[in-house]
Amino acid sequence: MRNHSMIDSFRYALNGIAVSIKDERNLKIQMIVMMLVIIAGFLLKISRTEWIICIILFALVISAEMINTAIENAIDYTREMTVDKDNDLARIAKDVSAGAVLVIAIASAIVGLIIFIPKVLLLL
Repeated sequence: MRNHSMIDSFRYALNGIAVSIKDERNLKIQMIVMMLVIIAGFLLKISRTEWIICIILFALVISAEMINTAIENAIDYTREMTVDKDNDLARIAKDVSAGAVLVIAIASAIVGLIIFIPKVLLLL
């Protein structure tokens, strides 16, 4: 196994991010939501702590989606190499992976509502 330089490692990681953004519809949606939250954060002047929470949640949701994509691609590749293409374990793994993304996305949305609703209500 070859050791890659630090620059190579960053290049591979950045390529993975770029490919995910380019190819994954859900990730594009999540990136749009992230941009809208950032705009709302500036307009509503959220606190430093609230920014930190939002940034952590952005990273969790986007990372979970990318991990889900990696799992799905690995399973799809494996299915192509095997005779049993309709394996229940493969389906379960993909469903559980997608479910994990959904759990993080829902939790993030709830936290976002807790942060933003009081600020919006103050404007009314």
